[in-house]
Amino acid sequence: MLKISWWKWISAICVMYAVIAGFLVDIPRLQTGNLDHTARNLYFHVPMWFGMVFVLTISVVQSINYLRKSTEKADFWAVSAAEVGVVYGTLGLLTGMLWGKFTWGDFLPRDVKIYGAAIAMLIYLAYFILRSAIENKEQAARISAVYNIFAYAVYIPLIFIMPRLYDSIHPGNGGNPGFNAYDLNGTMRLVFYPAVIGFIGLALWLSQLRTRLRLLEAKQQSSENSKQIVITTK
Repeated sequence: MLKISWWKWISAICVMYAVIAGFLVDIPRLQTGNLDHTARNLYFHVPMWFGMVFVLTISVVQSINYLRKSTEKADFWAVSAAEVGVVYGTLGLLTGMLWGKFTWGDFLPRDVKIYGAAIAMLIYLAYFILRSAIENKEQAARISAVYNIFAYAVYIPLIFIMPRLYDSIHPGNGGNPGFNAYDLNGTMRLVFYPAVIGFIGLALWLSQLRTRLRLLEAKQQSSENSKQIVITTK
């Protein structure tokens, strides 16, 4: 019988709850300004960014761990978490573009936070290109680990610091009120907080699955190479 960790059950339940309740729970219209029902995007767009930050942090920590110990598992964790982070970031951009169309009248309005997020995703896409361009696996792992640290060091200012230095139309930046000003009755919080927990847990779960798959593939490849060596020596 397949055993699933308790935190995975919680993550799955929270995601399902956020998806169902996100479309059914009433929105406090007067407290969401002109957002109306588009405010439901809060349950998906923002938690995806939380999940992205979480797994990209895991990725850079594992890259540092690889540079210290050169363990294959740390390298696999780094690239797997980065993959999930880019997927989450892309979904975050797409949901943000959809929300922006209804809220600001444009899929890509001129906003420092939007452009910063897009640039950050391009930087991480270059991480995968760099990794695949180097044939030697150990060299690729080491160079991509160094690049991952650089990417994360650029990513943090683009996402969190730059929007606070310049005017941004996003809530909580440029003098705009944060969402706490909109959900005073706590209705949206009942869905938002479980969504954050669920999407973060799902991101971790996906990263773990990708890492295990890479470890199995590496083990299988090592076994096949060993068989080829035995056959050759005979």
